[in-house]
Amino acid sequence: MRLLVRLLTAALGLVVAAGGLLLAVEAAAAAIAPGGAGLLVPWRDARTALGAVPWNSAAALTISALVAVAGLVLLLVGAGGGRRDIRFLDPAPGVSVATDPRSMARLVGHRVRDRDEITDAAVSSGTHRIKVRATSRFHELGELPQQVTESAEEAVRELPLQRTPRLRVSVSPAKEPR
Repeated sequence: MRLLVRLLTAALGLVVAAGGLLLAVEAAAAAIAPGGAGLLVPWRDARTALGAVPWNSAAALTISALVAVAGLVLLLVGAGGGRRDIRFLDPAPGVSVATDPRSMARLVGHRVRDRDEITDAAVSSGTHRIKVRATSRFHELGELPQQVTESAEEAVRELPLQRTPRLRVSVSPAKEPR
């Protein structure tokens, strides 16, 4: 999402810069030759054509609706494009500590992979949940899913988190050799 926000910001910045440059060129041309038709844009013809369009026409209403929808989309994309940090309890007044979901996933993944019964683990983390997919060394799981869940919960519990994320653990048995 952050990449989309950055691309939209860059595109809108270029549009505004181009509009500013056009305005500066047209203002300079009007200062040099007052009463001219415009250097790059025929302003008088455009003003006459736009003056003939009433505000309640279908074209004006359609364009205004499209601009409103585009603005709403940009607002929603911008609001959803912030950093997704996992916040810790503040250690002191005026000090805040946070980590990113990738670091949280690495921490939980190391704790799960440290178990001798686990051959591999894939961990994904968000701000509100952590998902662990582990593969056992054995064909029979027994109590292993509960033990892996406890290891992952312990890794999360050791951190001073403001909000404890939900944890979902799944353990798969070892694959049969071919």
